[in-house]
Amino acid sequence: MDWLTLAIAGLLEVVWAVGLKYSEGFTRLWPSVGTVIAMVLSVVLLSLAMRSLPMGTAYAVWVGIGAVGTVIMGIFLFNEPTSAMRLISVAMIIIGIVGLKLATP
Repeated sequence: MDWLTLAIAGLLEVVWAVGLKYSEGFTRLWPSVGTVIAMVLSVVLLSLAMRSLPMGTAYAVWVGIGAVGTVIMGIFLFNEPTSAMRLISVAMIIIGIVGLKLATP
């Protein structure tokens, strides 16, 4: 259950990262409100997952999910580049996340 909580926290990190773009520097009300709500929920869920998962693993996986998800959303929503180097780098982050999951008791 803690891994699911951590995954949801990571997905909420993607939501707030994308929300930052849509909030335009917190100058648009509703995107700003949604962004702050996603930020708070993401950190709360991360803290709940850390009750039983190792801190370093939980934080690294949370950041990794957020980073990979944000890159993917940037590609689809904002037409960011999809160079081979970017995609290889994202794949290495995913390998790291899987490795941490497998190495955690």
